[in-house]
Amino acid sequence: MKSRMVRIASLAVVGTLALGACANRGGSEESSSENYPEKSLTMVVHAGAGGGSDLTARTLAKELEADLGQSIVVENRTGGGGRVGLTYLKERPADGYAIGFIPVEVAMLGHQGADIKPEQYTILGQVMNAPATLSVPANSPYRTLDQFLAAAKAKPESITVANSGAGAIWEAATLALGEAAGATFKPVPYDGGAPAVAAGVSGEVQAVMAGVSESATAARDGRLRVLAVLAPERVTSLPDVPTAKELGQDVVIGGWGLIGAPAGLPADVKEKLAAAVQKAASSTTFKDVMTKAGNTPMATSPDEATTFARSEYDRFGEIY
Repeated sequence: MKSRMVRIASLAVVGTLALGACANRGGSEESSSENYPEKSLTMVVHAGAGGGSDLTARTLAKELEADLGQSIVVENRTGGGGRVGLTYLKERPADGYAIGFIPVEVAMLGHQGADIKPEQYTILGQVMNAPATLSVPANSPYRTLDQFLAAAKAKPESITVANSGAGAIWEAATLALGEAAGATFKPVPYDGGAPAVAAGVSGEVQAVMAGVSESATAARDGRLRVLAVLAPERVTSLPDVPTAKELGQDVVIGGWGLIGAPAGLPADVKEKLAAAVQKAASSTTFKDVMTKAGNTPMATSPDEATTFARSEYDRFGEIY
């Protein structure tokens, strides 16, 4: 009897120790969340280095580092007009250490057969808008939009126009311009706006459709000639370039950018990250870089950005 009681007591002690260990592990997890972030973060970008999305992500990452107290490594995951990077981001652990630049394609690719939708991400805020530009190489014979469109109409599908990827926003902008003007082009996809612009500069293609931040630098130093901005009004970085609407083509289209993380981010981590993103996007440095590039800086809340992304998903669904 005495031996049996000893065994029961021993089991009780073991059980108590096990519960204590579990409690300690739970406390450790809670502490880890409270102390977030405790290590460096990764910022995933769907497009190549040097483009408008990359510029936005890297500028914002520097501002976030100062606020979060941790380094942020920008990781370019290119391909598929944004599919590769967006898929990679949504499949990361939802622990707050993988964040990413989420482009307008998040509202487009799902309508093209990709398993990509806004609700697969924890959206932390919208940080910018970017109008499209149509440019030609500096030595191009086309000096005006009218001349360019006339050539495209004379030889349908013969004018090559570089874009940021099949199914991506700048291909959509190319198609939208063609539809409005009654012209058809030959779209040529690249892995982002930067390589598309490089193809235009080198003369590999006859024109390039890209964001204003991607084409403005090459235009200012004489490597590209921007024929039109597909925006509601002229942009500050290219004040002498007319809008397509001014030139008789009523086309307004562009990209936008959110910052997000995989779906299921813990509420307290989301709150801390969202506050940091809004602070970074509101900084003088970030706004100056965006404005100089021709983009419109923004700093919206997670709820506003989420509602916007879902409405854009519905809008592109109607278009497609």
